[in-house]
Amino acid sequence: MAPTVSRIWRFKFVQANGKESRLTFGPYPEISFQDARGKRLETRRLMLQGVDPAKHRDANRRLVADQLANTFEKIAREWYANKVPTWSEHTAKNMIQRLEADIFPMLGRMPISEIQHRDVIATLRKIEERGANEIAKRLKAVVSQIFSYAIQCGLTDRNLVVDMKDVLKTRRTGHSPAIDADELPAFLAALASNEARMFKPTRIALRLMLLIFVRTSELIETPWSEIDLDKGEWLIPWQRMKRGKLTVNPDMTNHHVCLSRQALALLRELHAITGGRKYLFPNQRDPKKPMSNNTLLVTLERMGYKGRMTGHGFRALAMSTIKERLGYRHEVVDRQLGHAPKDKVASACDRAKFLEERKVMMQVWADYVEAVEGKIIQQPGAHGWVEPVCARDYR
Repeated sequence: MAPTVSRIWRFKFVQANGKESRLTFGPYPEISFQDARGKRLETRRLMLQGVDPAKHRDANRRLVADQLANTFEKIAREWYANKVPTWSEHTAKNMIQRLEADIFPMLGRMPISEIQHRDVIATLRKIEERGANEIAKRLKAVVSQIFSYAIQCGLTDRNLVVDMKDVLKTRRTGHSPAIDADELPAFLAALASNEARMFKPTRIALRLMLLIFVRTSELIETPWSEIDLDKGEWLIPWQRMKRGKLTVNPDMTNHHVCLSRQALALLRELHAITGGRKYLFPNQRDPKKPMSNNTLLVTLERMGYKGRMTGHGFRALAMSTIKERLGYRHEVVDRQLGHAPKDKVASACDRAKFLEERKVMMQVWADYVEAVEGKIIQQPGAHGWVEPVCARDYR
């Protein structure tokens, strides 16, 4: 036989419709005599079970092709497309950016059915290596959801991430850094001494965070359309609130930001600067966007409060001081913070009930802060401030 002539194992059989057909097992010697006999035996077993060997072969080929085509990235993008309608624009943009930057480079081209535990672990630990532990934790949960989606679509039969309970580094959780009431005089002194070096909007933003203690994103992303300076009212639509962004059972209650006369004066001062823009605090590089979330944090660091105070810290400071030193009930302060009571049935009722009390409380709080700062100015170098006997001295 000429060396160029190939020899191939073929199996002849009769289909159920009586037609003769053939199966190719592969070339010799790559497929040995023993391998060919095994394939012949397997084929006869299928025929005894009433299975057409040719159709069985074609079905297996399609299955393999589907598995190779259903890569992790393809399935992840299908999952993403299904989820997008339930997310805010910011969440959707952030999600796809994280997947494209941290997950797809390592897992994207792999068939989802062929991914192993070690592949997912290696991907997550690469994120950890750059110190992004929280991002690694969140993306672990996202990958788990994508596997769950693939199982429901019949593309794989196991969620690998469910078994991964201890693969990421554990971090001790704690509260955001925040000063307490005893440290407020020193903070106000540092703020006053640094304000000359700040842009006016940044100075006003810090002052407003202290006086109204909304979340940082709720402040910097506020459009002027939400504020009525003539009436002295500020209403944040529920879609911008943290609980309003929940995918399941969002809280659809608008949030009243009660404004003291001091806060209103700051807003009027700010309006003279940025009133012609969409946002209270437009981005300096691109005025069509709001101020960066890191602006206030960097400013606090320059004041010497790195690791000691954050945007969220203003909320903790107000909560503790208003309760402990001004004598207000937890429920009243909690509603002003935009928290919802555990009893959802009573939620709307409680917010309406506390609104008038919150208005008074916010003026009391602003007067308290003003009095603390006034005492510092009157007595430069003083290390403390003697409070009035009780909160009613402010009312």
